[in-house]
Amino acid sequence: MTAAEHPALDALRRALGDALSTEASDLDAARGDYSGQRSESAPLAVVHARSAADVQAALRIASAHRLPVVPRGAGTGLTGGAIARGGELVISTARMTRIIAIEPADQLAVVEPGVIVADLGAAVAPHGLFYAPDPASRAICSIGGTIATNAGGLLCAKYGVTRESVLGLTVVLADGTLLELGHRTVKGVTGLDLTALMIGSEGTLGIVVEATLRLLPLPEGEPATIAATFPSVVSAAEASSAITAAGLRPAAMELIDPLALRLIRAHLGLPAVAEGSASLIVQTDGSAAAREAEAVLGIVRAHGGEASIARDRHEGEGMLAVRRAFHPAMAAQGEVLIEDVCVPRSQLPAMVAAIERIGERHALLIPSVAHAGDGNLHPNIIYTGDTVPERVWTAAGEIFAAALELGGTLTGEHGIGTLKRRWLGDELGEPQLELQRRIKAVFDPLGIMNPGKVL
Repeated sequence: MTAAEHPALDALRRALGDALSTEASDLDAARGDYSGQRSESAPLAVVHARSAADVQAALRIASAHRLPVVPRGAGTGLTGGAIARGGELVISTARMTRIIAIEPADQLAVVEPGVIVADLGAAVAPHGLFYAPDPASRAICSIGGTIATNAGGLLCAKYGVTRESVLGLTVVLADGTLLELGHRTVKGVTGLDLTALMIGSEGTLGIVVEATLRLLPLPEGEPATIAATFPSVVSAAEASSAITAAGLRPAAMELIDPLALRLIRAHLGLPAVAEGSASLIVQTDGSAAAREAEAVLGIVRAHGGEASIARDRHEGEGMLAVRRAFHPAMAAQGEVLIEDVCVPRSQLPAMVAAIERIGERHALLIPSVAHAGDGNLHPNIIYTGDTVPERVWTAAGEIFAAALELGGTLTGEHGIGTLKRRWLGDELGEPQLELQRRIKAVFDPLGIMNPGKVL
């Protein structure tokens, strides 16, 4: 039976009309994401859902035909979690882009999953509010995708990851059932926290069709941003650990290792810095921003750093733009395996040193940046060719092992997807892994939701 003859297609066309696509360009796009990986064959079809009802109809039909389903948002994920293969149905929420409500009195917003993170930020700012999760890809990633991966970003150290900003979700299960999870209140502890379980589940339990999000008041005054240069990445990491140990809580604290700094500055056309130099960018906000920035400057200089402080918000954003240019700058070098590990903040110097040793041992370029305020590192392994060489996977495995040995985790914000699945048991252990599989089976007894991903 060819894909065009699949019995589910007629039912999907009748239920969804032109929301169902079998166009070659749509099918081809669903074969990849920003991880650089591609599936070996195109999916059966793509549903461009316009409403929760479309998602329900598609999942009811998929369930009836035992058709595997791949939920997909903006397609900007970094682990292969939204990549589809032959015989699978893609359900995309990218066209569900309504901001349903902004409620300043309750400091919340209700949105559809296709809303772009930066667009939500722009919409709530006139109300004196902001949405705290701040992925580097905020201009292109969607709310639904960031919920699916429990995404973080530059502001996590002070304001938390996506889970801390989600009050409630409307979710469609594999059989088309619509669930209302969570609450619109500041507090709520009724029953098990299924909202938190859904966040970070990477499309394996259901599809988010609406989210109620916590907003925060915009910090008072101007932020203070410091860009510091250090003679080595270890000294920069030691300074970041000292800032945390001093009880300071910057809004953002971003570390850029020497290789990444050199490549980013070349990509942006900026003057080169001294060989071996690393960068630490620190932003403080709120009423104490200036006082905290002075304390940060003292710690930076005590650790051998040379620093400058932004004169205004615009100049500060220019400093952070260097960090945000990391992924485009690495992509310009060749193929990239984008990784994501997290260690206790006190272990950040040891982890950056371990990454340097692993790169040298395997003769690989592994430029890295880190959300230094929460110990989340992003080593990127650069390679050439259509497939990831085995020595790159070996180096990645050694990076994961080093993170676990230091008391860390395989992923701080990108998720597991397909790229890290082989190492999942190393962190969770078999008893917990089996328990998670049993939980998935409760939500998805036929096993049709995002098969081959995570568990």
